[in-house]
Amino acid sequence: MALDVVLWGVLTLFATGAAAVAGARRGSTSTFVYAVALVVSMVALCMAVWTLLVDPAATPTVSLPIGLPWLGAHFRLDALAAAFLVVVNLGGATASLYGLGYGRHEEEAGRVLPFFPAFLGGMNLVVLADDAFTFLMAWEFMSLTSWALVMAHHRQPGNARAGYIYLLMASLGTLSLLLAFGLLAGPAGSYTFDAIRNTQLSTTVATAVLALTLLGAGSKAGLVPLHVWLPLAHPAAPSHVSALMSGVMTKVAVYGFVRIAFDLMGPPTWWSGGVVLLFGGASAVLGVLHALMEHDLKRLLAYHTVENIGIIFIGLGLGLAFAANDMRGAAALATTAALFHVFNHSVFKSLLFFGSGAVLRSTGERDMERLGGLIHRMPYTAFAFLIGSAAISALPPFNGFVSEWLTFQAILLSPQLPQWVLKFLVPAIGGLLALSAALAAACFVKAFGITFLGRARTSLAQDARETDRLSLGAMFVLVVLCLVAGVLPAYFIDALAPVVQGLVGAQMPRQSAFAWLTIVPIAESRSSYNGLLLFVLIAVAASLAAYVIHRWASHASRRSAPWDCGFPDASAATQYTAGSFAQPIRRVFGSVVFRAREEIDMPQPGDSRPARLHVHLHDLLWDTLYAPVAKAVGITADVLNRVQFLTIRGYLTLVSGALVALLVILAVWQ
Repeated sequence: MALDVVLWGVLTLFATGAAAVAGARRGSTSTFVYAVALVVSMVALCMAVWTLLVDPAATPTVSLPIGLPWLGAHFRLDALAAAFLVVVNLGGATASLYGLGYGRHEEEAGRVLPFFPAFLGGMNLVVLADDAFTFLMAWEFMSLTSWALVMAHHRQPGNARAGYIYLLMASLGTLSLLLAFGLLAGPAGSYTFDAIRNTQLSTTVATAVLALTLLGAGSKAGLVPLHVWLPLAHPAAPSHVSALMSGVMTKVAVYGFVRIAFDLMGPPTWWSGGVVLLFGGASAVLGVLHALMEHDLKRLLAYHTVENIGIIFIGLGLGLAFAANDMRGAAALATTAALFHVFNHSVFKSLLFFGSGAVLRSTGERDMERLGGLIHRMPYTAFAFLIGSAAISALPPFNGFVSEWLTFQAILLSPQLPQWVLKFLVPAIGGLLALSAALAAACFVKAFGITFLGRARTSLAQDARETDRLSLGAMFVLVVLCLVAGVLPAYFIDALAPVVQGLVGAQMPRQSAFAWLTIVPIAESRSSYNGLLLFVLIAVAASLAAYVIHRWASHASRRSAPWDCGFPDASAATQYTAGSFAQPIRRVFGSVVFRAREEIDMPQPGDSRPARLHVHLHDLLWDTLYAPVAKAVGITADVLNRVQFLTIRGYLTLVSGALVALLVILAVWQ
């Protein structure tokens, strides 16, 4: 029944998108589209939660006579699909609620409303697909609808380029997954997932499938070095769409990798876990370093998606490595950490994009250097953004801390691995994870401080107003989830138990059975965490401190000049900027990671011009991998372009030469 309800919901979303094409210019269409999307997402969310908590062993299937004539379309709702349906539809519901307020001010509603529900429907179909053809069709549909949403504001500078690069990377990912499924199906061409599970893969084929899956799913998720589209496309899209792309669509890509690597490929190998670990560690560190250098608030959040995808893949790599060595308990811990971080990241990243969207709508600015002081004008948005910043920085008692802490607990089990490569690799990845966590905290001190604290740097920030109530409602739903998942993580871990059991053949002990809802990933003698007690301790300490200060503090008024750090000028220009905040970290890592170069423009004595510091940063991965390919494609296109200007004699010569070449090849071949 749950599967049927979700499929009918997907059909409703597609019909809503089609109806929006005709009425996109009407003012009521926006409310209608987002309201339908909200209702459908909530119903699908309830069905997914019911399946995951009440009947996870049931795996209903549906076959429809569409798609390939001899195959049809197969859909299946198992525990893994249910867990990711929760992520998809929770994100869809909150984005729809946010859109009910934010969407009223959308300048290009005709380019957003038809594709928003279709995008949600496509992501649901990817998770439900039970054969390769349906999966790839839904995957490509998800890519095309999200591309259309990225191109909604195509007249703004840079957005057309962002859409072009995104479409290229999406096409590369789909092609890679097509080849991966072709290898999985084998000579028999059995494209249903049940048939693929029963296929034995050779080592060579398994290696090729893993490489293609990393390329296909990794390009959509934002793994380094396949992340180049992400910081371009996410800022270009409307903010609630950015939240869906960053918080939800990248998790659908993670689902694709998990479905293939853990389910369809059969028993894993230890080296596959090592490869995934390498990509995860590189993504975590490079993502947060790029985020620290950014002044654009939405680009900063986009780069942090790269970092968190890296954290997820670290957990998945550990799960593969432990499972290959028959360390089932450790594999269950690592896989649980990864899947829990999938949920956590979807929550706090959506919250942060909603907050940045509220700032953008109120000020028209994404550049942090032109903001400041917004906590006085947008207090509720500032509070929600602060909670999201604490959660993504892995600060207790919020949810981001729990999943990263579980990942570290899994890393501490690496000495038990028999392979010496992994004995050295896993602790090194643990060091990178610790570095990324520290840098993430620094990055969000910068993001929140420069954007919301201090004095307004421009009149746009000075005149900002709080966002609408519906948008605030969507943000505060996610604020509550950040706190609940951090304070009561045992229930979320237990909900993931059937998913992990199906992937690695084991699960963590029932966490809600421990006293005071303490979570014990390994053993009480080694480590434990109690979010509830920590939250109570923080609340009591804060309340006691506030009481003492208000009870015994002096009520006398004393006025004096505040400490001004040596700058008596009250101008906002004397404050720290985003660039100055990141300067120490840039000087440590910049020469290696960004090939950074600083130029000081110091005017001569008597010249009234201000001194300026110009910083030049380079994306080495783009310059090394993608720029040469783009240049080669451009040169080849210019050469081939001359073909259309040949004379008739030239065309005949070309055809004759091609015919002779083919005959020569045929003769040599025989």
